[in-house]
Amino acid sequence: MSVLTLKLKPREERRLRAGHLWVYSNEIDAGADFRNIEPGALCRVLDSRDKPLGLGYVNPRTLLAVRLLSGNVDVTIDREWFARRVAGALALRERIYGEPYYRLIYGEADGLPGLVVDRYGDVLVVQITTAGMERLKAPLIEALQEVLQPRGILLRNENAARELEGLAQDNEIIGEVPDPIEIREEGLRYTLSLAGGQKTGFFFDQRDNRSRLARYVRGRSVLDVFSYVGAWALRALHDGAASATCLDSSSTALDAAQASAALNGLTIETIRDDALAGMKALRAAGRHFDVVIVDPPALIKRRKDFEAGIEHYAALNRAALQLLAADGILVSCSCSHHLGADDLQRILLREARHSGRRLRLLEQGAQGPDHPVHPAIPETRYLKGFFCSATAE
Repeated sequence: MSVLTLKLKPREERRLRAGHLWVYSNEIDAGADFRNIEPGALCRVLDSRDKPLGLGYVNPRTLLAVRLLSGNVDVTIDREWFARRVAGALALRERIYGEPYYRLIYGEADGLPGLVVDRYGDVLVVQITTAGMERLKAPLIEALQEVLQPRGILLRNENAARELEGLAQDNEIIGEVPDPIEIREEGLRYTLSLAGGQKTGFFFDQRDNRSRLARYVRGRSVLDVFSYVGAWALRALHDGAASATCLDSSSTALDAAQASAALNGLTIETIRDDALAGMKALRAAGRHFDVVIVDPPALIKRRKDFEAGIEHYAALNRAALQLLAADGILVSCSCSHHLGADDLQRILLREARHSGRRLRLLEQGAQGPDHPVHPAIPETRYLKGFFCSATAE
C-alpha cells in the first residue's frame, strides 16, 4: 500500500509532539488535492520543517482527518505489525484477568485507532469505525487469527461512526460464532447474543463497578434500570440481595437476563418499559427499592446535545430518587464523554435537594483497566459512576 506525505501548518505540531494521535483537517498544510485523497490512505505526517512526526491514515472528508498508528514514519503496517500490537494488548489483559472475557483492544489507548475488539473466550467481536482501519482489515484479521487462534470472529460494523466515515453498515462472520454464547464474570454465567445484542454484546467496562455492589446490597431490594442482560441485577443477587428487578425496553435483553438468571439458579423480576415510564409506573404502584442503579446509554453523543442530555440525566435520577427507600443507595452512571464527572455530581446534588434527600457520595467508579485511558486523549476516559447514600431529610 502506497504512503502519502502530509505536512502540518507552523505551530500545529505541538499536540503531536505532546503525544496526541489526531490531526484535524484545518491543521494540515494542503491544497485542493487534499480533498481528493482516497479515505483510509496511509500517510506520513511531517512538521512545518519537514521533520517526521508519525505514520497514520487519512480521511479528508472528516474533521478528524488523520489518526496516527506509529511515531515511526518508516514502519510497515502489515500482519506482523498488527500481531505485535495485538500480542501487547493480550499480555496486559492476561496479566489483569484470570478468564478470557474482556475488551482486548480499545482503540487509541492500545495503539489501534478505529478498532475495538472484545474477547468472549475463543470468539472475538470486532468493530471497525474508520476508513483507515477498514482498508487494513485483511492484515488485522490475519494478526488476530495468528495471535489468538479464535474459533470465530464476528465483525459488528453497524454504528454511527462508520456512517460518518462513509463506510457500509454490515456484519460479517469468519469461522464459527455460536448464538447464544455463554461467558463468565466474577463467578457468574451469562448467556448472550453477540449478533443481536447491543454494541459488541456485553458491557465489560462496568465489571469493577458491579463488583462494588457487594457492600451495599446484602439483604436488600435492587432495581436495575437500563438493565440490558441484567448484569447489575445478577451481580447484586450473587452478592446477597434479597430481590432484583430489571427494567429495560428490550424484550430480547430481558429474555437473556432471565436465561442468565436460570443458569445461576437465581430469580429476577423483569419489566419491559421505557426507563422513565417504567419508574413512574413503579412509583404509582407504591414500589420502593433499597438500591437503584441507573446505567443509561450515552445520552450526549454530540456537544450540541449537552443541554438536552443534562435534562434527560436529571429526569432519570429524579425518578430513581423517588423510588428509593428512606435510607437508599443510588448508583448513577454515565458513559457520555461530554458529560463530566462534575456535571453528573451537580445533577445528583440538585435532584437530591429537590427530592428532599441528603446526598453523600460514597465511591466514584470508572471504566475497568481493559478500557485503558490514553493520557493525551481525554475522549478515552468516558465512564463515570457515583455510589451515593440518599437518606430522607
